[in-house]
Amino acid sequence: MTELTCVVVGGGYAGINAVKEMLKYSKQPKNMKKLKLVLLDKNLYHLRKVLLFKPAASKTNITIPLRTLFPENVEIIQAEVTKVEPKTKKLFYQNDQGDKTSMSYDILIVAMGSIVRQPDRLQGGITLANLDDANTIRMFWHENLQKASQEKDEKERQRLMTVAVAGAGISGIETSAELAYRVQEDAKEMGLNPKLVKIILINTEKRLFSMGPAKVSDQLEHRLSTAGITILHERRAVHEKDGMLLLTNGEKLPVGLCVWTLGLLPNPQLRTIGLPLTPEGYMVVDSSYRVKDAPGVYSIGDCARIVDPFNGQEDGKTCKEATAQATRLMKIVAADIHGRKAPLHKGFMDFFCFSLGPDKGMAWIGLGKLNIVVKGKLGWKLRKFTWNSASLIK
Repeated sequence: MTELTCVVVGGGYAGINAVKEMLKYSKQPKNMKKLKLVLLDKNLYHLRKVLLFKPAASKTNITIPLRTLFPENVEIIQAEVTKVEPKTKKLFYQNDQGDKTSMSYDILIVAMGSIVRQPDRLQGGITLANLDDANTIRMFWHENLQKASQEKDEKERQRLMTVAVAGAGISGIETSAELAYRVQEDAKEMGLNPKLVKIILINTEKRLFSMGPAKVSDQLEHRLSTAGITILHERRAVHEKDGMLLLTNGEKLPVGLCVWTLGLLPNPQLRTIGLPLTPEGYMVVDSSYRVKDAPGVYSIGDCARIVDPFNGQEDGKTCKEATAQATRLMKIVAADIHGRKAPLHKGFMDFFCFSLGPDKGMAWIGLGKLNIVVKGKLGWKLRKFTWNSASLIK
């Protein structure tokens, strides 16, 4: 039986789901070709990136060792890709010791993901971009509460108990909700009035979740307001300096902490590896995830620009799209290996979930003109299910 080497680059949501699906292919007895699977990532763990707001609010582990996810039949290499040569089907990489080496591949799946958009350093505040940032945010607001518990001046105490979240996408919404709960709980334990905790969510648009129907936006806003979150629409944070946050309308907000949640950018490392990219930095792929001018190379997840060939709609950059793409990718690769017609990409249905604090959530499912909204504990269970399934947690 012929053996093919399949290398998956990236241990994020798209990468681990691609490995899971390719393992399924390799276990099918009818296949004439066996797969040798290799997973390459700079870390030996899968970071559950959409849960970064959790360690920002309370001490929480959101990593899973890759070997726990794939105890057998997958070679795991801790390294970063430096170059891909499609003509020779060579992958060059550098390990954590700085040693450079290469390997040959038959199938290469690029799932290098995204990074969190960063403001300029002069804009102050802390970006919720990685685990270190999340831990710093948690320590910062906790120290502010300790200072507030000793502060005699009412205005300064209020400033120390105020957190601004700049950026009201799903990450900003979930970060605000989790912080509102945790900061209030800690304030109560320190003898402070939890009602004085102020979480301000700054939204550049006219309403929250503008890609969904207005009634969903209204319900989201109501639930956040009930949790003690103030939402400022059609405003943008400019910079935070010396405890004052300046907005584009000239308004100045006294804050103890500004947390930036500004969305995602494609992994900048993609620009260094020699594969074709869009001007924005996304991998150029066809409707079956094949990378342009690179036979045997595929790309899915946040790092690829994937468009529905039937309606021209670009796929979203959330873990639910990544898992669906991985499932389809296995069928595409199998078709290409066996010389069959490969499936084409099909967009995911309108389905979005929001965590609104511990055991609270909301989900929206759009089916044509029908809008289904699930709230409360069931909404939370749906949100938790999407997180767990994307990280291969049963």
